[in-house]
Amino acid sequence: MTYTVTVLVELHPHVLDPAGQAVADVLRGMGFLVEDVRMGRVIRLRVPAASAEEARRLASEMADRLLANPVMERFAVGSVEP
Repeated sequence: MTYTVTVLVELHPHVLDPAGQAVADVLRGMGFLVEDVRMGRVIRLRVPAASAEEARRLASEMADRLLANPVMERFAVGSVEP
């Protein structure tokens, strides 16, 4: 079976996020009250696997080995859907 797995990648909290800061500045300029903005990316993978658990494990391995830079980023595997 093929599963669609969502992976969220974002910068570690201690890493500066210039894109997030720029968005926060613009939002404040538009009158929105925001304390902080952190930018990230969402990656959707279509993974053939025997089960949802295997698809989640494969996505986690892919993120750990390639999709996220462990020095600067962290990741979380989100939804797994058939």
